[in-house]
Amino acid sequence: MDELVVSTEVYADPEDVYAFLLDFPRYADYSEYLREVRTLEGEGGPNTRYALTFAWWKITYTAHSRVTGVEPPERIDWEITKDIDAGGCWRVTPAEADGDPTADGDTDPADPAGPADSTDPTDPTDPTDHPCEVALEVEFDPGSASSDTLDLPTLVSFDWVLKKAIPLIRGEAERVVERAVRDLEDSTRDVDLDVYVDSARI
Repeated sequence: MDELVVSTEVYADPEDVYAFLLDFPRYADYSEYLREVRTLEGEGGPNTRYALTFAWWKITYTAHSRVTGVEPPERIDWEITKDIDAGGCWRVTPAEADGDPTADGDTDPADPAGPADSTDPTDPTDPTDHPCEVALEVEFDPGSASSDTLDLPTLVSFDWVLKKAIPLIRGEAERVVERAVRDLEDSTRDVDLDVYVDSARI
């Protein structure tokens, strides 16, 4: 199996990030080649099924996916259900608060009415102080792709299409993660991505 992992930090509450990522139809807003995501069955939980319509070059293809498991607010697993052996997950890893919240004098355990302020920028529960990590993990077996799935132009081979299309996966994954983070944060900041690739094709 070929593997790709794109991860970054997001300055948002993990529960909000999880709920945002569970909304699969939203992904079409962030992708260059994904035109539409239609919900076929379910409400986002396990066994929810989607039809994802991709368009690239002269080819349009609809993939079918299914949510295979969820662990709120930290994990959403999915798989492609026809034409290729592929799947993956979204992971949301909450930040660990740094140190003792009373260490800088924000709160006094002996004085509950002390100077603690929920808007204090050093509040350890403030997601802008302690970003969580979000990661998109994708695994796929190009050799499992069925050549009968595409209506190709004359003289265009399925192998040629695979050779050209597979390298696009990395750019798409990076684009989706980056744009999703900007929406979650309601910002235009540059998003630093960590990318792990275990594939000679992407």
